[in-house]
Amino acid sequence: MAHRLAHRVIQTQAIDFAALRRELELPEAFPPAAQAQALQAAKDAVLPSLDRTDIPFVTIDPATSRDLDQAVSLLARQEGGYRVHYAIADVASFVKPGSELEAETWRRGQTIYLPDAKVPLHPTALSEDAASLLPGVERAAMLWTIDVSAEGETESIRLERARVRSRAKLDYLGVQSDADKGTLAEPIALLPELGKLLIARALERGAVSLPMPDQEIERDGDGWRLVLRPLVPAEEWNAQISLLTGCAAAQIMLQGKIGLLRTMPGPPIAAVARLRIAAKGLGVDWPDGMTVGQVLATVNPSEPAAAAFVDEAAELMRGAGYTPFAGQLPTDPLHSAVAAPYAHVTAPLRRLADRYVTEVCLALHEGREVPDWAAQALPKLPEVMSSSDRVAGAAERGAVDLVEATVLAGREGEVFPAVVLETDEKRPLATIAVTDPAVRARCDGQLVAGTRIQARLTTADVTKRTVRFTAV
Repeated sequence: MAHRLAHRVIQTQAIDFAALRRELELPEAFPPAAQAQALQAAKDAVLPSLDRTDIPFVTIDPATSRDLDQAVSLLARQEGGYRVHYAIADVASFVKPGSELEAETWRRGQTIYLPDAKVPLHPTALSEDAASLLPGVERAAMLWTIDVSAEGETESIRLERARVRSRAKLDYLGVQSDADKGTLAEPIALLPELGKLLIARALERGAVSLPMPDQEIERDGDGWRLVLRPLVPAEEWNAQISLLTGCAAAQIMLQGKIGLLRTMPGPPIAAVARLRIAAKGLGVDWPDGMTVGQVLATVNPSEPAAAAFVDEAAELMRGAGYTPFAGQLPTDPLHSAVAAPYAHVTAPLRRLADRYVTEVCLALHEGREVPDWAAQALPKLPEVMSSSDRVAGAAERGAVDLVEATVLAGREGEVFPAVVLETDEKRPLATIAVTDPAVRARCDGQLVAGTRIQARLTTADVTKRTVRFTAV
């Protein structure tokens, strides 16, 4: 329901993110040996013998992206249901085990995004060129073919190395516009129908999705602007194809008794009980028998009480991690937000674990031994991925905090309208969302979640990247 929100933008002058880069110790360039290996791998690329360029793939990504991991093509099956073709960039065909390039990707873990530039997992010769599923060129891919029933159940899975060719590079807003007009490109004409079906099935089994808008930083001439951008339905539909594939990968690995799952424990019963109490206090309807996810799917977070409820619900989604296993199955293989076993396999250009997990799945699917280089990586990946997740989160938060502090600097003493999202039980302190400009910050005062208030800006410190308000 987040797409019902209007965009809200704050603009500011040029900002230097160099201090944040130094603070996070982000690498500035690839080591010469790793860079040379990437260039050579791009030059020597050999396409798989299996030719599936007949499948009309398209990619759906942010408009400016060039690191294109996934391409999709959807078909209706004669016997009912759907056939999903999902091509994933075959990064393993470019990165040799034991190479300096592989070692550098382990040092990085994942692509880190900052407003002025990203710190990529792989050199751009691969991530934005030879390995990327750019339109109009043949590329090596891991091709998933998943048959889905008319009820949204996975019926069969096939995985193979193949050469593919994307027909077009599409973006979310364009896809949404075409969907609204009924003019979607043929390869994804079924995306709204299948996406809605998969969302419904996920909610039935207890999945949870937070309908929160993304806070993004964009270039604005010589400066920057902070945009509160709601998700459009097309993003949710597209995400369901990735989730479908991740669940298929988990199924293969659990059957083969070796792999790496993305897991998250279910919330404690007491935490759900507290959320029910919060819903009642905020006036959010929670009928008997409805799950947390089903309730969240009914709220409109542009309303203050609903926004506070969504913020409270986010507290249930903690403890996500990576669970490796070999021989003995994990005690708890579920990802509670997905409400099913799930694995990361669809973003190998941007996330280290996906390359190894996909190789495990391919070997198991083909009935052969998992390559030693992939099997030996599994128990080592959780630490690397967790560490890089922390860095990625710190980079995102730090950049937003810096822009917020910069745009508000010099406006101390001004009063702004805001919504109270969360309160602190132990002290008179709350988290608020200022409506104009779109800033989220701490606010001193004895406040009530889900209410509208007036808040006076007391601190906007660019150096410390902090913003603070006091309730009027």
